Amino acid sequence: MIHKFIMCGVAAAACAVTACNAEKSGNGATATATGGPVEAVPAPNGGDWSTVVAQTPEGGFVMGNPNAAVKLIEFGSMTCPHCREFDETGMKPLTDQYVKTGKVSFEFRNYVRDGYDMAASVVARCGGPSSFFGLTRQLYTDQPEWIAKIQGADPAQMQAIAALAPNQQLAEVAKIAGFPQWAAMRGLPATKTAACLADPEAPTKLVQMQADATTAYPDLPGTPSFILNGKMIEIKAGSTPWSQVETALKEAIGG
Repeated sequence: MIHKFIMCGVAAAACAVTACNAEKSGNGATATATGGPVEAVPAPNGGDWSTVVAQTPEGGFVMGNPNAAVKLIEFGSMTCPHCREFDETGMKPLTDQYVKTGKVSFEFRNYVRDGYDMAASVVARCGGPSSFFGLTRQLYTDQPEWIAKIQGADPAQMQAIAALAPNQQLAEVAKIAGFPQWAAMRGLPATKTAACLADPEAPTKLVQMQADATTAYPDLPGTPSFILNGKMIEIKAGSTPWSQVETALKEAIGG
């Protein structure tokens, strides 16, 4: 199953990277206020809630106050340009104005769409909670460069990769995108990256996360999608995802 998933995604990558969700109109609802204005919660020991990161039982990574009254989840794909747009426009205000106050926690769950998405996700997750959000943000920043490598890949090389064992495929896919060198320049040792890419459990977990997301939220329209206190935020055409997410956040915390 993993072998087929990776190589089907690799073959379709050049088309898929432009086809996530420019416009979405699902059946989701905006989360309502929690029953009154949510008060700020100081981080322990005078710290910063944005540095408090943990892996969740669902496989995502959550930043912020684990007991925050408002919980935001993003299902995101590393090859999705609209996820990149949300990261560029929304992550700084989300972190500075909402997560750091202790009012909101933010969880990112990888929703893999193709083989390159899977390779990028494995690299982002490789260092664990301490480096996940930093690597994810940098992968989005550099997305045009490594996507260009995907689109310029030699079809014959792709066919050769398809003949490899599943645990070898992911490493070769990562090489085409330049991920090992990219990660080493950002503090992730080459030996660590290689071990993560060779780990058969890594792609299995990502495929299972996608299946779990689809099961839990059958109307999930694609990426990026957002769940606020258990309810899907309906992202409509006409304004940016961040502006719509922020409107829902303000409503949920009471202004």
